[in-house]
Amino acid sequence: MKIFLLAGEASGDMHAAKLMQEILRERPDSNFGFWGGDAMLQVTHDPESLKKHIKDLAFMGFIEVIRYLPTILSNFKLCKEHITQFQPDVVVLVDYPGFNLRMAKWLKDKGFKVIYYISPQLWAWKEGRVKIIKKYVDKMICILPFEKEFYAKHGVEADYVGHPLLDQAFFSALQPINNKSKIALLPGSRIQEISKLLPIYFQVAALFPKQEFVVAAVSYLPPETYGKMPKNVELRVGKFYEVLSDAKLAVVASGTATLETALAGIPQIVCYKGSAISVRIARYLIRNLQYISLVNLILNKKVVAELIQNECTAERIKKELELLLRPEIQENILSEFHRLRALLGDSGASRRAAQLILHSQ
Repeated sequence: MKIFLLAGEASGDMHAAKLMQEILRERPDSNFGFWGGDAMLQVTHDPESLKKHIKDLAFMGFIEVIRYLPTILSNFKLCKEHITQFQPDVVVLVDYPGFNLRMAKWLKDKGFKVIYYISPQLWAWKEGRVKIIKKYVDKMICILPFEKEFYAKHGVEADYVGHPLLDQAFFSALQPINNKSKIALLPGSRIQEISKLLPIYFQVAALFPKQEFVVAAVSYLPPETYGKMPKNVELRVGKFYEVLSDAKLAVVASGTATLETALAGIPQIVCYKGSAISVRIARYLIRNLQYISLVNLILNKKVVAELIQNECTAERIKKELELLLRPEIQENILSEFHRLRALLGDSGASRRAAQLILHSQ
């Protein structure tokens, strides 16, 4: 079976890699082509299978996307060429909605079977895009418990498989933090968010001169992206889970890392900072959404602090970190993290998704 996968970000690369492993477990003769990253490449061990690396794909924000529009349009053309050359039996779109939803229409028009794994967060904004899913996607596979009901409300049949993070051995149980000493600084995996957040993180480190901090860096970005580390800040490249293993608290860029940090049992502060115009547009488009972090969204209550735009300052982060150092605050948060784990269901999401894809033929 020939399968082409489209993942455009670090989290998608991770989840797609696990999906590929499970597909190979059931169908060892499966042949992959993909846009993705190092995790997916480690599954195939074939450089020819990787058609485009995520380091060239991770754009964020409305203004930022406009700035890179010629590159993005060129990517659409290139992606169509790669899929046409590969001639897959099925194309699996992995999250990355800005790109993948547009590709879905072209794929369907060309007669390819289209499966979407990890639903775009249409329940947060742009519900009108459900019409695109209904018209151009053959199967939607969801990983959050409330998404199946959301799609049913719009007349779209969707399969819920659970969250693939629970398939990672690292998340088999909450990690004890009593004997940990470091504070993790997680600035995200895209250049735009790193450039916005890391200078603020360094200011936070300066406010705690006796505290050890550690930055989790992605391996596919050049080291100069992260700049020179302050004396009490260590940089670790490509060792995200190792950073979590050593952390008692974390300051996290909004995204999948917020959920990973919670499943590791680490109290956290969630940060987001973009261009002023992009944030203004996003706030206009987002409807009835109280939170930005997956942790608070899934739990449907404010469990972790969210510092957005002007609230994302070193002084404010310092204040929130001091609160997280209090044992009673930590106890309450960890209790909610246990509930979060229960809401996400059992492990085996990647295996269930693989079976749905293989049996869709």
